[in-house]
Amino acid sequence: MITLSSDFGSPYPAAMKGVICRATDARIEDIAHDFPRQDVRAAAFWLTQTLPYFPPAVHCVVVDPGVGTDRDALVVRAGEHALVGPDNGVLLPVARELAETESDGADAFEVFTWAYDDPASTTFHGRDVFAPAAAAVHDTGVADIETRPEIDPTDDYADLRFPAATVEGDRASGEVLVVDDFGNAVTNIPGDVLADRFGEAVSVGGVEASVGRAYAAVDRGQRLVTVGSHGNVELAVNRGRGDEAFGVSTGDIVDLSL
Repeated sequence: MITLSSDFGSPYPAAMKGVICRATDARIEDIAHDFPRQDVRAAAFWLTQTLPYFPPAVHCVVVDPGVGTDRDALVVRAGEHALVGPDNGVLLPVARELAETESDGADAFEVFTWAYDDPASTTFHGRDVFAPAAAAVHDTGVADIETRPEIDPTDDYADLRFPAATVEGDRASGEVLVVDDFGNAVTNIPGDVLADRFGEAVSVGGVEASVGRAYAAVDRGQRLVTVGSHGNVELAVNRGRGDEAFGVSTGDIVDLSL
């Protein structure tokens, strides 16, 4: 299959699907087209939470603030998967998730540039560059992508790594990586800092909350700190918006006092 991810909303993804359908009979699956606009890091985070659950596939990802500039188009082979998208780091975190780790601890993915000439538009490379590339990679096969004439191996590419939190004793400091549609503020603080503390009180930048295993561990409208499905500390409200209740947004620093 070919999966599609973007910040395009509608109707732009339909044009990408049309291009792919004219080139191949691959099954097409949408991951999301409502990633935060031009937020490469947020898209990269959500890809790590979704693509590893798919069987081997070609994943076309277009969150591309640099569209029309001289940034490269990339194809990344990670295990039995291939990722196609712009060279802005968006593909790298999930490539690490999808690839096996070498015995020496090195990342076992391979990065290639994808050559393209004079696309029809300088503002819609999703349709004119990445969708055709994804179709071509699919039909060639992930194992044989280096046989494509457009392919050239590279070790010069934009990398992206999520920042690490600082944990010292009963204190942890990190930042909000993303806020989901429910208003849950997902931090980079590892969830294990809350081990054995469920039911206790915690201070988040001076705002008091309870530590709970589930949203319903507190009364409706009450703040809580929990561990999300991603394994990180999450600031939430039972049937409300954690970002508003804690006064945080993406990129904000979070100081946790346990």
